[in-house]
Amino acid sequence: MLSGVPGDETVLSEQAATERFGAVVLPHLGDALSLARWLTGNMADAEDVVQEACLKAHAGIASYAGGNARAWLLTIVRNAAYSWLARNRPRAVMAVGDLADLDDMAAGHGASMPDMESPEASLIAKADTATLEAAIAGLPEPFRETLVLRDINGLSYREISAMLNVPIGTVMSRLARARGLLMSELGRAP
Repeated sequence: MLSGVPGDETVLSEQAATERFGAVVLPHLGDALSLARWLTGNMADAEDVVQEACLKAHAGIASYAGGNARAWLLTIVRNAAYSWLARNRPRAVMAVGDLADLDDMAAGHGASMPDMESPEASLIAKADTATLEAAIAGLPEPFRETLVLRDINGLSYREISAMLNVPIGTVMSRLARARGLLMSELGRAP
């Protein structure tokens, strides 16, 4: 208690919660936005999902027991994304943006992309990006989700297993099948 005035403990705990939120959640907002974008299919919806997830994370920050803050936040984002999708979209409709959104977001968070040597190289890179994006978007949802969590967000098998509530073997199997389907699809691409 700072001054003996009733309510100071509440203010202090709210301040502590805000500080903890800043330390636990804010460093991982870029990853949260990336996952939400892959799950919702576009940046505008992803921003809505991340905002909802941040509200939930702030409300539950006192229950955060430590450990991998990134995995904790991405679990909240995943659950918020599926809740948002159930409320706002028919199950059969899934819009897909493009990887340029992720490049723009990464640039905004301090990550830089290497400069291309020539306009031809830039054009090839854009074609490769579009082909890869289309192949990932075409994967069945469980495979796409596992691939994005592992290969794009860099979560461990154990973290993905806990997040998706499936055995580690299922994560490994889904990832192998997703990569196989991607290689097959990319092998057919012109």
